[in-house]
Amino acid sequence: MIRPLLLIAALAAIVPAGGLLARETVDASAPNELAVTVYRDPQRGEGERMDRRWPEGFAMISEVRTVTLPPGESKIRFTGVAEGMVAVSAIVTGLPGGTIEKNRNADLLSPAALVDRTLGNRVTITRTDPASGAARSEQAIVRTRADGGLVLETQDGFEAVRCSGLPEKLTFDQVPSGLSPQPVFSIDTRSDTGGTYTATLSYLAWGFDWEANYVARLHEARADGSLRMELLSWLTILNDNNQSFPDATLMAVAGTLSVESDFEELADEPEARPLRLTCYPFGSTAAGSPLLYPPPPPPPPPPPAMAAMAMDAESIVVTGSRIQKVMAEAAAPLSVIAAEEALGDLKLYRIPEPVTVAAQGQKQVAFLDKDEVEARFIYIVGCDYGEVDEADEVEYFEPARLILATANEKSKGLGQSLPMGGIAIYEPTSFGELLVAETRLRDFALSEDIELDLPQSTQVFAQCGHVDEEDLEKERRWVRKRAQISNANDSAITVRLDLGTAGYTKTRGLKGTRIKDGRLIYETEIPANSRRILRFRERND
Repeated sequence: MIRPLLLIAALAAIVPAGGLLARETVDASAPNELAVTVYRDPQRGEGERMDRRWPEGFAMISEVRTVTLPPGESKIRFTGVAEGMVAVSAIVTGLPGGTIEKNRNADLLSPAALVDRTLGNRVTITRTDPASGAARSEQAIVRTRADGGLVLETQDGFEAVRCSGLPEKLTFDQVPSGLSPQPVFSIDTRSDTGGTYTATLSYLAWGFDWEANYVARLHEARADGSLRMELLSWLTILNDNNQSFPDATLMAVAGTLSVESDFEELADEPEARPLRLTCYPFGSTAAGSPLLYPPPPPPPPPPPAMAAMAMDAESIVVTGSRIQKVMAEAAAPLSVIAAEEALGDLKLYRIPEPVTVAAQGQKQVAFLDKDEVEARFIYIVGCDYGEVDEADEVEYFEPARLILATANEKSKGLGQSLPMGGIAIYEPTSFGELLVAETRLRDFALSEDIELDLPQSTQVFAQCGHVDEEDLEKERRWVRKRAQISNANDSAITVRLDLGTAGYTKTRGLKGTRIKDGRLIYETEIPANSRRILRFRERND
């Protein structure tokens, strides 16, 4: 019996009365370095715009922080992480003992969290006599949680807050341990000797997105129908989180990712819970009248016109300030332009200078500025099976579809991957630069042909179809067809006949037909102020 008693006494001397030693909590420093890599919404289809109110993209965030650890096990708190953090994706490197356990704090500093964390402890309740205005304070103990009515224990017994008929307020001596106004991520780790270390926290976060925005300025067309245009583009990056990332290395990734996880559900944003008290603070208990708060003040008057413009200008932060080229003849050179890099099959755009990704804000960074892009107008005419009237009546002519065509090649003044986004096209007129079209671009790789839809032409009309119904009635193999194109422009134009599906449609009488995007086409030049008739035969297998 002596040895067991001695063993128990030895264990009692080692283990404190409260049980095993609790891990000491230490706070990591604010980030010394930040990197934010934004990915587009993987479900956003071609031609769809970024949802600025509910962004569904995500970001990879890396934070470099300094932390001083005591010997043994400890808990490290990383305060100020993104509220859309996907905690299961978090990785911490640079610590000698690695990560034992990681946690995401669910509660933010809020009235309800204050009450819950103060349960069983003392607070100060102050009541004000509405008749005399005198305030009286006393100590009380919180006896209930914040999920219903709040009950305090005072010298007079148990009382429900806001049920005494007097205006009341609670005062807390300090913020309970573990509560923070910013989202907190914590890990448990171990260091045999302790010391100061540089740790890197990397994680995915929900609530980001980006898209490209292009501005094209057309110059006067040449005699052959070609033209020069200037193309300027911005990356518009959106952060819907309530946390800012100052002086961060900012990157954006273009391309299609295979994402199976639901980051929105995994993010599980921390909650700042309000304190809801249901009682009858004023009036009779029979009537159960609620507390009548004074009406809200009237809204402030609208700002003057110039002030309103300034407010709108501040809603988007622009890096690389520049007077828009479509609004002025001269423009200052861009100070910051994102550089393109290869990332496997994806493209990465890196901003060369540290920038601030503001909370609930947008950041615009230029990534493309081309002054000598060669392009041309092409007029598209579809050849269907409508019968052509031999009388050539004008009502049978329809306006041609107009496109602006170029190629993503250095010889054409481009030669850089173009991510998906919207484009505004301006054209010079006697009244200055005027908007002529707005459309959407898909992702364009190097060497791809780029064709932008413009409004239907008002100068080029055409009709195209088979000549005689008898060809169809007798089921002749080759059908006679005719296309008539009228060009009222003062310069020659390029017309493209869309003849049908490649491999299914065959023609005779048109030299130089080719296949483009699965369609059989034929391109020809139409002189200025003239009409041209094309006759050919067609067979559909």
